[in-house]
Amino acid sequence: MSQVYKIIGVGSPIVDAIAIVPDEFLGRIEGGKGGMVYVSPETMDSIIEELPQPPVRTPGGSSGNTLFTLARLGAAAGFIGKTGNCGYGSFYRDSFVQLGGDHSGFKIGDVPNGRCLSLVTPDGERTMRTDLGAAMTLNPEEVTPEDFAGYTHAHIEGYLLFNEALMRRVLECAKTAGCTISLDLASYEVVGAAGEVLSEILESHVDLVFANEEEAEAFTGIKGDYAAMATSLAKLCRIAAVKVGPEGSYVAEGDRIVKIAPVPAKQVIDTTAAGDLWAAGFLYGWSRGLDLLECGALASLLGSAAVEVHGSVLADSIYSEILQANSVSP
Repeated sequence: MSQVYKIIGVGSPIVDAIAIVPDEFLGRIEGGKGGMVYVSPETMDSIIEELPQPPVRTPGGSSGNTLFTLARLGAAAGFIGKTGNCGYGSFYRDSFVQLGGDHSGFKIGDVPNGRCLSLVTPDGERTMRTDLGAAMTLNPEEVTPEDFAGYTHAHIEGYLLFNEALMRRVLECAKTAGCTISLDLASYEVVGAAGEVLSEILESHVDLVFANEEEAEAFTGIKGDYAAMATSLAKLCRIAAVKVGPEGSYVAEGDRIVKIAPVPAKQVIDTTAAGDLWAAGFLYGWSRGLDLLECGALASLLGSAAVEVHGSVLADSIYSEILQANSVSP
């Protein structure tokens, strides 16, 4: 690969609200621990009112976390998604522009911006409750090939699979514009809801797919054999990665399987966005022509760093150290 890719993300531009809560707090809200559940604006407000301390606000969303990280690494990055007509929407757009990101793909809706409340328990596990807000009002007709003009790669979050018409429109426009495509499967709930549509989309449009062990098991039906999961996914698209947290990850391309060693975290504080930053590291290396092992090493470093902080924002010094240690220039 001789060129350095320009990468555009597609997804829900959600503002994350990170809150530290005791385990017993989760018993006071509907739904179980871990994973993600959509809630109404009213339910979101009621949960926030009950928090033991105010949440910390950061730009978020699955694809957003990946693209913000790529921008912080110095990559040419853009974003397509619908922000709100409110202070949260302005905060999201301005935050991306301040990092050098291209804001031209943002649409502005007629309702408030989407929010994701990430409830972090003492074990570092996050339980997410999401109000999509304006992000949910993005219509397929609003996405065009021109949105992808000048970009060589599009990274798409799996949550778009909840709106099949929008997902297919995004895929078609990205391919029309000449982009390669990566898809993060997002959650095992997404995989279960997508059904057979996901197999067809992976085979016909996707070049790289990222999944954690739960998502990969939900899709392949394979239990415990992570290399086999990655190999099974790679039969549908060019490259497949299965992330297994502290056990590292497995990346498959054709019949080749590469085991990526884990980078132990000094302390697990918050697993929010760890997979999204893993994807950013992998795409950053891949876009610069690194081999799978090198891409995976960058990914592991960023994923490990992510669990050592609350939210998805790392100190600037961490990005510099990672790039210098791996001899990769912005």
